[in-house]
This record gives sequence, C-alpha cells and structure tokens, in this order.
Amino acid sequence: MRSGAGGETPAQAGGDAVADEDAAGDEEILTSAQPAGEPPAKPSLQARLRSSRGRSGRGARSSAGSEPELGGRRLTRRKVLAGVGVTAGLAGAAAAAGGAVYAGWLPGRQRLVKAIEGCGQAGSPPPVSPGAVTVTSFSSAARHREVEMVVAFPPGYEPRSTSGDDAGDGGTPPLPLCLVLHGRGDRARAVADALAGPTYLAAATAAGVAPFALVAVDGGETYWHRRAGGDDPEKMLLDELLPRLATEGIRTDRFAAIGWSMGGYGALLLAQRHPERIVAVAASSPAVWRSPEQSAAGAFDSAADFEAHRVLGAGPAPGVTYRIDCGNADPFSPVAKDLASELAAAETGFLVGCHDFGFWRRQLPAQLAFVGHALSR
Repeated sequence: MRSGAGGETPAQAGGDAVADEDAAGDEEILTSAQPAGEPPAKPSLQARLRSSRGRSGRGARSSAGSEPELGGRRLTRRKVLAGVGVTAGLAGAAAAAGGAVYAGWLPGRQRLVKAIEGCGQAGSPPPVSPGAVTVTSFSSAARHREVEMVVAFPPGYEPRSTSGDDAGDGGTPPLPLCLVLHGRGDRARAVADALAGPTYLAAATAAGVAPFALVAVDGGETYWHRRAGGDDPEKMLLDELLPRLATEGIRTDRFAAIGWSMGGYGALLLAQRHPERIVAVAASSPAVWRSPEQSAAGAFDSAADFEAHRVLGAGPAPGVTYRIDCGNADPFSPVAKDLASELAAAETGFLVGCHDFGFWRRQLPAQLAFVGHALSR
C-alpha cells in the first residue's frame, strides 16, 4: 500500500494503504484532495441546471409559467420541495448514525471521518541541518538478494570502528540504535526521503533528546517475518544487519524500533519475538488485523502463518515500552486503539490524520523523544 500510507498508490510515497475501509485490507495511500478510487462529487442542482441551459439554449424557464428542466426532465415546484424533504430526512438519519459510524461499528468509518476532519496538517521537516547519512548495500543471504542499508547519525557523530565491546574510538561509548522498519512498497531510503528522519533526528538532539542512530534496511513486502519462499527479513536484521552496525560504533545488544504501516507491525512483532533485545517500540499506523480473512493480500502465507505471527491478542512483551500513533481517518485506527490498550502503551497519539507520510512526519518528533528517553535509561 502506499500513500504515498502506511499499510501505497497515487504518489506512492510508501506505507500500507487499505482498499477496504472497514476490514483494513490491501493498502493504498490517498494524498490528493479527491481520494483515489472514490467517485467524483456529484454536481449541484444549480450546476446541472446551468449545464441543461447550455445544452438547450434556453434559460431556466423556456416561457412564462413553464418549469425548469433537469437532464431533459421537467421539475415542478412540488418535486423540488419533495426532494428537499427527502434530503433533509436522509441528513437527519445520517446525523443519528454518525456517532456509530465514527466509532467504527457501522460501515463507512474512514470515509466519514475523512470528510469531517480531513487529514490535518502534514508534518514539515524542521529547518535544521541533518547529521551524516550513509547509504550502503550488502548481499543478504537471509533475503537472497542485494539490500540497501541507510544509517542516519545525529549531528557531531560519524561512522567509526569500535575499539572494544563497550567503547567506540577513543573510548567513546557506542551510539544507541533505533531500527526504522519501512511500510509496504517502500524501501530503506524512505527514512531519509519521504520521512525526513535525519532532519527530525537533528532537531530532536538539538532539543535535548539523548543522541542515537536511525538505521533502515530493505525489507521488501514481507511484513518483516520469514515467508514460505525462504525470504527471512527477521534473520537479516538480527544476523546480518546488527553485526555490520557494531563495526560502526553503534550499540546492538539493546535497541529501539520505529515503524510505519507494515513496518509498525514489524516493529511490534520483533519486540514480541525478541523482548531481550528491544527496549521500546513506536508504531505509526501499524498494519494489524483481527483475523486472517481481513488481512491484506500477500501479508501472510496462510491462516496458520497469520496466527504464528499474531500481534493483536499476544499481549505486551516483557520489559518493552510502547507508543502507538494513528490518524482518526486511518483504516487501522480501531485496531490500533485496541492494540494500545492491550499493550498498556506508555504514550499514544490518536488524532486528526490519514494513512500517509504527512501524519507519520507529524508524529515523528514525539516518537523520537519517546525512543531517546527509553534508550538513555
């Protein structure tokens, strides 16, 4: 999917978008004023009357006492008033059901909330200079392909070789690590491009957040777990990525994880499976479903695969602190709220927003502060 969100189409900036607004199925990110896949707004009565006049060459009334025409049909005053009455009745019924739809237990929740609230202010990268960013690639045996790795350092830090288990060059302690797991349809570079992570990291450290490194790597569309075909992004993270980071003076025994959409799910799953390694998780719009039938096509190999990698219903991982963020108009919002409650999330951000990078950037400063605090304890 992409929103460029979370769980990715016109603008495909990344993430898991959801085609089914009620079941949160295949992902598709909507960034334009007219959401992709939605019919255009119907023209108003006045507009159609003007169009009718243009076609017929006559005014609203062709002669004294005649009635206006609409699409070749005559409209009497009685018909117009009857239409107004029906419209008013429907509006009243919609208002009565609005709270239920907004709460998520009647159909149309995403569309209604988006129509009422919109997507809110998109996050704008702060006007600061980022620290060093490196982009390298390596051959992943776990994923059977070449992958890219992006490392963003806070200002004043550079890649360096370690001189011991607990110290970097010159005895400098290794820099704490936050893994960044991308959404479906994205790649590691999205952390620096669409998310503007290096710039936000620089602003966070300038504001007093303890410094740490952001690291992303290509995970494909695997949903960050081993697939039937042998693609194993989890093994890549633990057995291939972390050893490479250790040689750059980055601490890898305990670390945090941030992710959006598919990556939000992946971060939660990683913590669940390896709580001894993860200190904190900040998940944006996590692509999580209640059942295999509701999941996006290709997210899991089977119902058994879904259950083996279930996040909702598994409870919090011991020793891990959580932050969950999701926009009100995001299809994953109802499940994300259940997740936050089940995981006893230390922080949450449920507010105006959609499944897109505009929302994910807006929430990133709070997530970086949350991660920085957890890593510095």
